[in-house]
Amino acid sequence: MSATRTKRWSGDIASLPAEYMNNVLEKMAAYGDRVQFSLVSGGAEPSYQVINNMGKSMAFDREHRLLQAQDDLFAAANATAVLTLEQINATRSGYGASSRTASKAGRVVKSASGPTKTAAARLDEQVAAARYAYFKANRATLPPRIAEYSGEIDQLLKKGKPVEEAFDEVIKKYF
Repeated sequence: MSATRTKRWSGDIASLPAEYMNNVLEKMAAYGDRVQFSLVSGGAEPSYQVINNMGKSMAFDREHRLLQAQDDLFAAANATAVLTLEQINATRSGYGASSRTASKAGRVVKSASGPTKTAAARLDEQVAAARYAYFKANRATLPPRIAEYSGEIDQLLKKGKPVEEAFDEVIKKYF
């Protein structure tokens, strides 16, 4: 008898545990309407990235913690097709149905986003690193709930604002 934690994920969306998928859906509700699972992350549940309508993505490990994705983790041969929220829900409703039915519901044509996605992922990593470095250095002087506005800070940083100005603008607006 083998332990579940030593099994690798087969790539079948319908085989993922309901609790794991509920957490994926929570991340999708917060960050984007599409998801892509890694086939090479190992373990019983895969790493995944949530993609928003602007093509920006946030990667999470199988424990649903933020992951600094490597370029090859979600490359074409190493990942599932990009799935929409509707496809995930259709697959979830197919739990217990035959795997053939569930896999048809989860099949999607991949878009060829190529280097743009990689550049966007790099930008997201740079913005997150800058935001975190500033937060860490100035934690004592920042409002306790500033983390709730990290998305807005990220948008300001992506528009070219210096990190200190982005934080100041959000603080003036909300605090």
